[in-house]
Amino acid sequence: MPRKNLRFIVVLLVLSAAAIASAQNAENSASSDHTAPSYDMKAQALLDLGRVQDKFVQLANAVPADKFTWRPSDDSRSFAEVFLHVAGERYQILKLMGATPPSDFNGKTFQKSTTDKAQIVDQLNKSWDWAQKAINGMTNADFAKLLPALGPQANAGDVVYILVSDAHEHLGQSIAYARVNGIVPPWTVEAKKKAAEKKAAEKKPDQQ
Repeated sequence: MPRKNLRFIVVLLVLSAAAIASAQNAENSASSDHTAPSYDMKAQALLDLGRVQDKFVQLANAVPADKFTWRPSDDSRSFAEVFLHVAGERYQILKLMGATPPSDFNGKTFQKSTTDKAQIVDQLNKSWDWAQKAINGMTNADFAKLLPALGPQANAGDVVYILVSDAHEHLGQSIAYARVNGIVPPWTVEAKKKAAEKKAAEKKPDQQ
């Protein structure tokens, strides 16, 4: 074998060995790192849930009152039931970590309790106020509190995460309902308006 090729193979072997060692060191370092993450789940969860709440309320207000009983199929929730489901799950999900829902809340009947637009928006706001207080009342240590009934390593932070992911799931569902009915989400209307205004402003200098 030519000496040049042999030298090339040796270099490759050295580099490969270094890469493997580096990867192993990184893995060992990660597995032994028990420092608390810098991610502030409490603040981020409240921010995320607040944004979703704002969109739910905007969308509920944009849906005509006579559409609140609309459903895509007989075995699907109606507009009203989706919004009330979202409001009710805040009570039911956070209850898993020990939060106490309002005394008049009945999880078995809440979802079908009304089809009135104003009452539904009110329930979205009431449940969000309650959820905010429940999460704001948690300390960082509370997020790490183990909940063996939910799983060997489950904790209160997991419950909050479930609420966040569930809220996004149903927001997507309600947006799909709206689009099928020709209703454009208000935040999309606003974004298009701002884009059009920006485009018009950019054209003005060229016209002068």
